[in-house]
Amino acid sequence: MLAKPNRLTRGSDYKATVRRGSRCAGTHTVTYVGGVPDEGPARFGFIVSRQVGSAVTRNTVRRRLKAVCAEALPHVRGGASVVIRALPSAATVDYADLRADVVRCLQRKAAA
Repeated sequence: MLAKPNRLTRGSDYKATVRRGSRCAGTHTVTYVGGVPDEGPARFGFIVSRQVGSAVTRNTVRRRLKAVCAEALPHVRGGASVVIRALPSAATVDYADLRADVVRCLQRKAAA
């Protein structure tokens, strides 16, 4: 679970990260990384639309993404704002593949 300081909570933060951040497309996710380096802790936000599936499926995907990000948090540079958008294929993929997809993008765009 991500602590409160490590979560994006405002819509304007999501919008700024998606519009101004660098983009990394994976097979099951699209990762946007923005923010000011070394200005506070890394923060994560998740976008899981109805196209992914029912509410149960969306919440499962969101929980998996949160677990991956909590695990990768020590390797992400401080001040990074990360928004991960789940694609519909994220609903059917196993945890290891989803983890590999997210970690690859975080290593490329937000490594410490």
